[in-house]
Amino acid sequence: MKFVGAHVSASGGVDNAPLNAMKIGARAFALFTKNQRQWKAKPLESQTIDAFHKNLEASGILPKHILPHDSYLINLGHPEVEKLEKSREAFVDEIERCHILGLDRLNFHPGSHLVKIPKRDPLYQEKLLEAELGCLDVISESLNRAIEATAKMDIKLVIENTAGQGSNLGYRFEHLAHIIDRVEEKSRVGVCLDTCHTFTSGYDLRTTEAYEETMGAFDRIVGANYLMGMHLNDSKPPLGSRVDRHHSLGQGEIGWEAFRCIMNDPRMEDIPMILETIDETIWAEEIQALYALVEEK
Repeated sequence: MKFVGAHVSASGGVDNAPLNAMKIGARAFALFTKNQRQWKAKPLESQTIDAFHKNLEASGILPKHILPHDSYLINLGHPEVEKLEKSREAFVDEIERCHILGLDRLNFHPGSHLVKIPKRDPLYQEKLLEAELGCLDVISESLNRAIEATAKMDIKLVIENTAGQGSNLGYRFEHLAHIIDRVEEKSRVGVCLDTCHTFTSGYDLRTTEAYEETMGAFDRIVGANYLMGMHLNDSKPPLGSRVDRHHSLGQGEIGWEAFRCIMNDPRMEDIPMILETIDETIWAEEIQALYALVEEK
């Protein structure tokens, strides 16, 4: 069974997120457990936690179908020691907040190396590869430290693939595999595939054949067993543009066929599938349209 929803607002308190999910007919949802643009947040109050659980029960949505996202400020591959430690501390806090709410996974962007290399440099490719590999190793170490610091919390750390904009890593399946290979406790790590990011990083999804080729590559390089979430977005930019700009379903460069494939793919069973499309006023319609793509067996 497929569980589709959207990244809903938690404005006014995380307890409002299940209510907002209910309004659009969601069977899953994503949320920020704190302000994603701020480093610090006050601890979750007991009344807010209780209200969250009450509203979640009313929604009928299970914790495993919720995909909280960490702060956009966090960079687990930051090249500066002080800023890296700040990110690592904030990441552990995000994990603890998920644990307090009874959630079992945390979605995050891997990190960025922030190294600026002039493309006219004759050693550009070599220096870029060195920066990327070094950053991927730092990200893996950040995850190992976070897992050690939260050893009693069975929260899955779900790496989101990226579009590869700027110096963001995670835009190749090989990046994800590199990180996972160096995580010591692999039961604590997973992957969320974003359709827009996948497409703009160079993996085609527009036809059944292209979709199967891309997902086959993911299976071989990363492993389908690590898939723990999906972000369902069409794309404004074209294939391989390395630009992260989402669009409403069917209105971008990807088109509906990719989403038909997704909604009939057994690899997507029982995981949160989250809309991050640009027009929240049609999320309910997009959710219904996605379920309408499911074919009878």
